[in-house]
Amino acid sequence: MIEMWDDLFSSLNPAIGTALDDGEGREAFALMHEELNKTWDEIARVLVEGGIACINIGDATRTVADSFRVYQNHAHITEYFDNMGFEPLPDILWRKPTNSAAKFMGSGMIPPNAYATLEHEYLLIFRNGKNSRDFRSGTDVRYESAYFWEERNEWFSDVWEDITGTLQQLEHADKELRDRSAAYPLAVPYRLINMFSVYGDTVLDPFWGTGTTSLAAMIAGRHSVGYEIQETFTDIFDAEVSEIRELAFSTVSKRITRHEEFVEQRLEDGKEFKYEAENYDFPVTTKQEKSLQLYTIDRVEQTESEYTVTYSPYDHADSVVAGVDE
Repeated sequence: MIEMWDDLFSSLNPAIGTALDDGEGREAFALMHEELNKTWDEIARVLVEGGIACINIGDATRTVADSFRVYQNHAHITEYFDNMGFEPLPDILWRKPTNSAAKFMGSGMIPPNAYATLEHEYLLIFRNGKNSRDFRSGTDVRYESAYFWEERNEWFSDVWEDITGTLQQLEHADKELRDRSAAYPLAVPYRLINMFSVYGDTVLDPFWGTGTTSLAAMIAGRHSVGYEIQETFTDIFDAEVSEIRELAFSTVSKRITRHEEFVEQRLEDGKEFKYEAENYDFPVTTKQEKSLQLYTIDRVEQTESEYTVTYSPYDHADSVVAGVDE
């Protein structure tokens, strides 16, 4: 229900444009979600049993025919996934104040017609089916893909206050591309990919945009597939990939540094660690973290239909290879 999407949705279903012209906001909202539902149906078709779907969505405020209201996108999507048989899991809120030019809407300081400013977005999380993915007991890749104990406490909080919105960096793109691209910080998909997948998994983004999810997947050692109706966005992605080695090294280095700082602080507080990391020269809090292994990118090769990435463990042991599926 954000006006910048009106033309796109109307091209998918002309009845949406007619409803907006007639001031029928509720009808237009329902018809827009019918178009989005086609994508959710495809996700249900391709996602592995026990796989996780993460939907980043904000609600929208809009005036249609002199009626101002909030259109609850998150509620509609949650209901649809539930009806498809997905299991809704606890969602996450992250604040996106970059979008807010002012801290109030409506009548400002005069009651009662002032409204709260929407400064957060939802990360809706759904599991495909009632059961978790079927991993064999002791599967090495799960333990290598582990995150640090302190990361778990931060990432699995239901409110993320340390990630804020990002302004678009599309200086060389035309106005249409800037209008069509949604700001989406790399930290959001990077966290989710590490939280809900393992090395070698394939991450699907059906609303690919400039490819931020694929960049996050490459840094995290996962395959990725993206779908985008605006072909020109691939040029922006290609430019980002040219610098991904440095970005991957920086991302992993920050995680290691933060853990070393956590260890130092914990020792200063007189607390001991029971376990030593097998691949690094520092202790860890739990047994599940012992085999944790982070990777950096050695080389990226581009073909006509895909990128192939060569990785090395952060401690520069033998390399592993993961590509981007066609």
